[in-house]
Amino acid sequence: MQQIIAVGAGYLAVGRSGMHMEQYLISATGKRKPRTCFLPTASADAPDYVASVQAAFGYLGVKVDPLYLLKPNTADVERFLSKYDLIFVGGGNTRNMLALWRAWGVDAALRKAYNRGAVLAGGSAGAICWFEQGLTDSVPGKLLPMDCLGWLPGSCCPHYDSEPGRRPAYRKLVATGKVKAGLALDDLGAVHYINGKLHAALAFGRGARVHQVRRVKGKLSEALLPTTTA
Repeated sequence: MQQIIAVGAGYLAVGRSGMHMEQYLISATGKRKPRTCFLPTASADAPDYVASVQAAFGYLGVKVDPLYLLKPNTADVERFLSKYDLIFVGGGNTRNMLALWRAWGVDAALRKAYNRGAVLAGGSAGAICWFEQGLTDSVPGKLLPMDCLGWLPGSCCPHYDSEPGRRPAYRKLVATGKVKAGLALDDLGAVHYINGKLHAALAFGRGARVHQVRRVKGKLSEALLPTTTA
């Protein structure tokens, strides 16, 4: 079974949802204490971010090993990732992250992990990376569409409720056809895909929403998906 869980925020979601996010990710693996890896590439391997993820999962008895790329802690990325049940991708600069992943073969290693049944998850950059396209602020002062890994259909926009420029920018890009129809995630909103199909829309915090944004008969349509409180 192939699973991806995308959350609207990276930094902001970790430990902020009363542990609901972490508990849901753990349960998706089917194991009480899954072997877990954190990829902090998008944040330039920020030590504080790594520590916060380790603390949040550690509270639930799950040890988290980081995969570093700026100062690499392995010469064999594929072998390193092959032992994990849950791989969580942090937020930050999506463009830089995907460039480093391709240079190090992380994208190919993640694909193998995905195909063998590891749960892939992440917030912000770690959410949009799995889709065909995403809305990113990787370039300072701009919100731009970018092509991503393409393992999930359509596009994704994070931080829909917390960053005022996101909603108008994403709606305009979808309305003009510059970005494929897709899903916009509030910071604690999430989507769970199983075998490439949407399985559930989730709310890891009170009021968190998942929005479906598309063109219907030439007009922009935005609708809320029913969410399960996780």
